[in-house]
Amino acid sequence: TRLYASEAAGVPVGKLVVNFALPHESVMANKEVHQVDMSAVSGDLGVLADHVPTIEQLKPGVLDFIGDSGSQKYFVSGGFAIMNPNSVLNINAVEAFKLEDIDPQAVAANLAESQRLAASAKDELTKEAAAIEIELYESLQSALAGRAK
Repeated sequence: TRLYASEAAGVPVGKLVVNFALPHESVMANKEVHQVDMSAVSGDLGVLADHVPTIEQLKPGVLDFIGDSGSQKYFVSGGFAIMNPNSVLNINAVEAFKLEDIDPQAVAANLAESQRLAASAKDELTKEAAAIEIELYESLQSALAGRAK
């Protein structure tokens, strides 16, 4: 039997309520938005009010919170998003930065250094660590390129 999300009690119709937390701070608490776009391991998705309940593992990428006052974009290195049946979306990430605060030149320099480390690594552990950094910096570059559009 398939169950569908029912109307959320206590949440304005058509609004998604977001709680976005990092280990050291709460970025958003009970903030009403229209939509949240995110990059998950299962693929890119947009979440609206009354979205089917789900748990998604976030991959490095952009969280885009779209509300009445426009869009707020954060880059996260990973985390989890939990959509509840009452139109409340809880997002937990280890680290997050406003996309507008990220320096593209620093990203390019760090990507080049990580690629250099990967190419010159003498052991698997160093190669794997560099590969993780490369994935992160390539995701950052992609997010910054999308910001320019």
